[in-house]
Amino acid sequence: MAKYRKLGMKSDQRRALLKNQVTNLLYHGRIETTVTRAKEVKKLAEKLITIAVKEAGNFEEKTVMAKVAKKDELGKRVKEVKNGKRVTVFEEVERTVKIDSPSRLHARRQMLKMLVPVTEVTETRKKRANTSRVSMVDKMFDEVAPKYVDRKGGYTRILKVGPRRGDGAEMAIIELV
Repeated sequence: MAKYRKLGMKSDQRRALLKNQVTNLLYHGRIETTVTRAKEVKKLAEKLITIAVKEAGNFEEKTVMAKVAKKDELGKRVKEVKNGKRVTVFEEVERTVKIDSPSRLHARRQMLKMLVPVTEVTETRKKRANTSRVSMVDKMFDEVAPKYVDRKGGYTRILKVGPRRGDGAEMAIIELV
């Protein structure tokens, strides 16, 4: 018996497709795809969620002093002239940071192998100003894992929808339970 389905693609294409679909499933909570792709995505998503659940609370918090650029009321950096150059003014702020244990760091890197970066877009007029990067690994640890702490597997479900109109492929919705 084969370990995985080839999905009619070369390995690099298949890997890219599955990474995108797993990331979209975990980001949006549900996606619609073919049944065979859904079964492959389910395997990968369940492994990632299991990793996140095991390592969710495996960190320690530490308070550190950080230098942050001072900003004015418009949100722009305050600058002053020193030795003929304009230099940004910094102030020290106390921050709490999470320090991962070695096993959680390993889990984070395992997840990064399977998840692609997500850029979130909010509606404004400027193109660059309305985008922000979402850390999918942090979302897994902070939002997804706490939902499934009491659950022992079975984090996703596949619902068959029917044939696709164009080619008749069997379609399914895969969603987080």
